[in-house]
Amino acid sequence: MQLCKWRETDGKVRIGLVRQGTVQVLKLTDTPDHPALTTILHAENPAQLAESLVEGAQLPRRLEELPLLPPIDYQEVWAAGVTYQRSEEARKRESHDAGLFYDKVYRAPRPELFFKAPAYRVVGPGGFVRIRRDSHWSVPEPELAAVCDPQLRIVGYTIGNDMSARDIEGENPLYLPQAKIYDGCCALGPVITLASAMPSLSEVQINLLIERRGHAVFRGHTSLALMRRSVEELVAWLGKEITFPSGVVLLTGTGIVPPDEFTLEPGDIIDIEITGIGRLKNVVTQER
Repeated sequence: MQLCKWRETDGKVRIGLVRQGTVQVLKLTDTPDHPALTTILHAENPAQLAESLVEGAQLPRRLEELPLLPPIDYQEVWAAGVTYQRSEEARKRESHDAGLFYDKVYRAPRPELFFKAPAYRVVGPGGFVRIRRDSHWSVPEPELAAVCDPQLRIVGYTIGNDMSARDIEGENPLYLPQAKIYDGCCALGPVITLASAMPSLSEVQINLLIERRGHAVFRGHTSLALMRRSVEELVAWLGKEITFPSGVVLLTGTGIVPPDEFTLEPGDIIDIEITGIGRLKNVVTQER
């Protein structure tokens, strides 16, 4: 079972239950004080509540026909770094003086965790993700995103794109916030797959395709089985000394890194596919 969020032509935000590409509208009013998606995700049994809210009078819609929004309300987005060996290797190469620290964080009990974006900086399917104008080496980072309620239960999963300026982080690890946090730095979508409907995470594959002027310029893939830490472990560390009254979305790190000579260009199309969730496509821009 999956959930999606979109905006109708009259401006109303709607939530739908998705099955095999078909969307059933849910009888739930979205308001600033009671966002509809959060209402479902924070329920004791999200799947049961969603089923009970299906609007029988509404004809099913096709997911591909809807102007989807990112599947997020007011949740913060956080991220974990260096959770795959491939990422560790890339961070060590790009860093001028601090490669040792990436090796240490990959092997240490405590993971690297950092704030990525407030909800208003997150874009959805088809939206524009940005590369910084003061960066000359930017890449997407395709990641599984764990959707958690205020008690840090993992209630679902979506696809995340953690845009990153590799040259800025490589110059000095203390520049990480500038390499990671800026307008258009994160995309989520297209849907949330409820945790009960996800396949075993060890079987989940992540695929990345980057197209430029109609041609593939990079393809990569990885498996969640290659993660050094479990998703549950990362979430547990995130919640040690911080609370999330609106819930939180945690990006769990990337195992796909384009070659060092590659950088994104405006107009590139980033296509991320994750088993059990679907595909998230975004267009690259430098404009604000």
